[in-house]
Amino acid sequence: MPNAPYYAPAGGLPPQSDLLTGRAVFTEAYAVIPKDTMRDIVTSYLPHWQNTRLWVLSRPLSGFAETFSQYIMDVAPGGGSDHPENDMAAEAVLFVVAGECDLNINGAKHMMSPGGYAYLPPACDWQLWNNGDKNLKFHWIRKAYEVVPGLDAPAAFVTNEREIPPTAMPDTNGAWATTRFVDMTDLRHDMHVTIVSLQPGAVIPFAETHVMEHGLYVLEGKAVYRLNQDWVEVEAGDYMWLRAFCPQACYAGGPGPFRYLLYKDVNRHMKLGMR
Repeated sequence: MPNAPYYAPAGGLPPQSDLLTGRAVFTEAYAVIPKDTMRDIVTSYLPHWQNTRLWVLSRPLSGFAETFSQYIMDVAPGGGSDHPENDMAAEAVLFVVAGECDLNINGAKHMMSPGGYAYLPPACDWQLWNNGDKNLKFHWIRKAYEVVPGLDAPAAFVTNEREIPPTAMPDTNGAWATTRFVDMTDLRHDMHVTIVSLQPGAVIPFAETHVMEHGLYVLEGKAVYRLNQDWVEVEAGDYMWLRAFCPQACYAGGPGPFRYLLYKDVNRHMKLGMR
């Protein structure tokens, strides 16, 4: 369970006296977008969203993310949208890191606070408003749902990570655990968004190399992450994109837990060409 606030960007600009040298890295195999790059001048805006700006962390692009987009939404009090999504093929996961919101799904109202998680299937009727007195910040992960004949799309649901016990990885004594919001064997889902937690000193003890594309946002703590052939220091607020088959591992650096929100595409045949 989280024992510290989730990191959320505040925007602003650094002073003119700061050095411009930073930790941002963009390669063919991975990218690192550090927290100090999420400033006012790199925000974007969306149609039909009121009093809202966003940081785009990834988007489908040649040589970059292929299967998903990920935003950090920053919604001022009174802001929100009655028409948030214009792509009826898009499914989504929302994860709240600061503030509160009212999320309406097919007429049912849900109040979401930090740790709140919502799955929204394609063509879902939803609206979201910040009726509080503080800015709402949440991750919005979008993917084009891959329809499979004979499988219905999953139903929408809302929960909070505090309601879900983490699952410890085998032979780690709980030092490495994953909070799973959906049944891993439910093949209706073609993406998983989970929270990975490593206690101080814990490791991913081999270089994972696999077909899933990853988006990782560090919610808490710090670590040294292996990305392809490089070791990169990351901390709360940093974002990493990993191409499919990019080798990956990490050491959790302490003094507290290292936790990140993880996207990956799952449960579908590999596309063969453009057909």
